[in-house]
Amino acid sequence: MAQAKQGDTVKVHYTGKLDDGTVFDASSGRGPLEFTIGEGEIIPGFEQAVVGMEPGETKTARIPPDEAYGPHLDDMTLTVDRDQFPEDVNPEPGQQIQIQQSDGRAAIVTISEVSESSVTLDANHPLAGQPLTFDIQLVDIVSG
Repeated sequence: MAQAKQGDTVKVHYTGKLDDGTVFDASSGRGPLEFTIGEGEIIPGFEQAVVGMEPGETKTARIPPDEAYGPHLDDMTLTVDRDQFPEDVNPEPGQQIQIQQSDGRAAIVTISEVSESSVTLDANHPLAGQPLTFDIQLVDIVSG
């Protein structure tokens, strides 16, 4: 039977979990995820976990942060004065907002802390710094 390899387009079902068992993403309820191995469309550790799998096979893979969304970088956080927010906006931890960067590009950041005088914004990916565990089922090798 064929095994998934670099350059193959594959379809997988998956469930992604954090160390505490929280499911952060899953393909259940929608079609399988389709991607080409080696194209960089998904995190590297997930791609590598699929390499060598045969259609119908399932496995569990633990992916360290450096093969997922990278480390959590302190220099990607910024504390701003609360008065920089419009009065009708009530920032709350966990809330995601869009900001405009100095070069004019938009960025999505997460509010990580709120005090009476300041708000801390975090531009790291929400899963940065965390090892991820995926239950993966290779549904099909579409082309290779």
